[in-house]
Amino acid sequence: MPMPKWSGAGVLALLALVFLLAVPGEARVQAAKGGTLTTASAPSKALGENIAYNVYLPYGYDTSTDRHPVLYLLHGRGDTMQAWTRVKDVLDQMIRTRRIPPVIAVMPDAPWSERGSWYVDSRYTGAELPGRPVETALARDLVGHVDATYRTAPIREARLVGGYSMGGAGALRFALAHQDLFSAAAVLSPAVYTPLPPSDSSVRDYGAFGRSGEKFADDVYRELNYPALLPGLDPDLPLRLFVAVGDDEYAHPAPADARHDLDFESAALYNAARRSPAISAQLRVLDGGHDWTVWAPAFEQAMAELGPALSVTAPAGLSAPLFGTAAPDWAGGVAAHADGSFTTGFAAGGPVDGQPYAGRLDAVLTRTGTRSWTRQLGTEADERLYGVAALPDGGVLAAGYTKGDLDGRHPGNATDDAFVARLDASGAVRWITQFGAPGVADRLYGLGAAPDGGAYVAGYTKGALDGPSSGDKDALVARLTPDGQVSWIRQYGGAGEDKAYGVAADATNVYVTGNTTAVMPGTSALGGFDAWIAGYAPNGTRRWAASAGGSGDDRLNAVAVTTAGLAVATGTSGGDLFAAAYTSTGRKRWQAAVATPAADEGAAVAPLPGGEVEVVGYTKGRVGVMAGGADVLTVRLDGGGKQRAAAQLGTARDDAVDPFAEPNLYAVTTPSGKVAVSGLTYGAPADGDAPGNGDVFLTTVDPATGLPDR
Repeated sequence: MPMPKWSGAGVLALLALVFLLAVPGEARVQAAKGGTLTTASAPSKALGENIAYNVYLPYGYDTSTDRHPVLYLLHGRGDTMQAWTRVKDVLDQMIRTRRIPPVIAVMPDAPWSERGSWYVDSRYTGAELPGRPVETALARDLVGHVDATYRTAPIREARLVGGYSMGGAGALRFALAHQDLFSAAAVLSPAVYTPLPPSDSSVRDYGAFGRSGEKFADDVYRELNYPALLPGLDPDLPLRLFVAVGDDEYAHPAPADARHDLDFESAALYNAARRSPAISAQLRVLDGGHDWTVWAPAFEQAMAELGPALSVTAPAGLSAPLFGTAAPDWAGGVAAHADGSFTTGFAAGGPVDGQPYAGRLDAVLTRTGTRSWTRQLGTEADERLYGVAALPDGGVLAAGYTKGDLDGRHPGNATDDAFVARLDASGAVRWITQFGAPGVADRLYGLGAAPDGGAYVAGYTKGALDGPSSGDKDALVARLTPDGQVSWIRQYGGAGEDKAYGVAADATNVYVTGNTTAVMPGTSALGGFDAWIAGYAPNGTRRWAASAGGSGDDRLNAVAVTTAGLAVATGTSGGDLFAAAYTSTGRKRWQAAVATPAADEGAAVAPLPGGEVEVVGYTKGRVGVMAGGADVLTVRLDGGGKQRAAAQLGTARDDAVDPFAEPNLYAVTTPSGKVAVSGLTYGAPADGDAPGNGDVFLTTVDPATGLPDR
């Protein structure tokens, strides 16, 4: 048969096709960008011998100077360090697609007790399988060796421990018993049994939980098992736990042992762990049994959940000292003065700095800096502060609500009344103005200083302060003169529940923000609870109003006027932080958002030079380095709404939110160009103590980074 004749171009095309079919370009790229696996050993003082291990180094490790988080992966009973090498391709792919940061993975061999050590320090001294200090060797000697040998970060936020079966039990043990070392654990089909393992379990056979000549001792097992560890965990060292198990795990034939099936035990572990204030837990049940059909996908899911939060940088904390008492306290605002001092407002559940305590919650104002003083205002009922503003003479305005007779002119009052107070630079009370509809609730949630030294306030009323009520609650806007007289009050609302949360003013405009359960007059319904912003004249005439957000639930919590004359408002839209800028005529100039898979919300806006702003709120996700549950979130936006920087900071517990997951946070620009942030925290600063039950922090952040200004 004659051969076909090919042109030169045809030959080249054929060769190119053969080459592509043989080695696809994508495959070549993937192979080139894969990590490396090597075998090494670590000396162990505890064991008196070396620990063999495989180590995965991510692509580019040899040519960079970066530090990396470390995964410690523990194999199951009877297996070797080779078992975990099968996840190399998963790590390569997840790093390449940036689902996780480049990580080092250390896979130690555990040959002791015939590969049945359960990763604990055994007390068994029998001749057949003498126990070894395996937990100490791996958790201390191996970790120390890895930090000394590779470019790691010797902090808990950079370490995750994982394992399957016996290794899952070991990973759980290491994470709970060594909170100082590990911040996360991937626990796959963990061979953990409570209160004791079944009679036929191999946990009893190898001396791991033995003592002297006894291979298994009930009390030793109970002492080392997770129920004994959970109560002693430190909530200031938070642990993220991912538990996974197959739905076809071994089923014990004896009915009495059914609760020891690993799917049952894993669910019991998850439900116990999720009740610990130190643990954030996840549970997955996958299709498959006690093998890699479950562990391979479970490992990938675990890394997708836990990996992004691994960090070689420790979280940015809050400044000490905190304000507050041993009782519950709430943040109430912050003002920055020209002399560099600050006035922090809060509601306190007890006496502060020797001030008289009236009862329940009192309103407290504390000046720190060149002039220091504390003033506590209260009645036998509750007082809450929701705003503090600096005045040119060094004094302050404060606003909130009282359930009592705070100004001495409302005897017998037992419902919420709005109040505004003015204090001079030395802390002396110049005046207190209390107002509201008799017998119903009136609250203030926003305060803005007027150019003449008076105040604009915003909140809601359930009564009729400016004509009849339109619905369940109406938004409230009011103007007070410099001497404390109510100049005017405006109600604004529709048929639903309407509240105003933020207010700000310049010489010719007043801006108010809030949300509604229905629709506000002059706006269009978007769906769900709508956010809104309205513009007023200084005489109280409403000029325009607009809805903001999307089809879900939205709210605008705060507003500020930028140096370029725009009104920038922030809040939440559909669970994400939302910000938008408006002109004085109500035209929306831009909008921006910060979104994580978790809840994010803006709470305050601090104007910066050049029309930029620092939006301050909270996140329960990851924007920078995660610190705890809810963290303070700082976002710098330029004059066009483009994000320039974002960061998060906080303690190991919730910051910036109250127990109802609503923001309790304030921010103001300082004369030096920094941003002062004050809010509620349930944690403790890194360099100080917390009175407890919710306290108030004050810190300053650098707008260039969004991180604390140390």
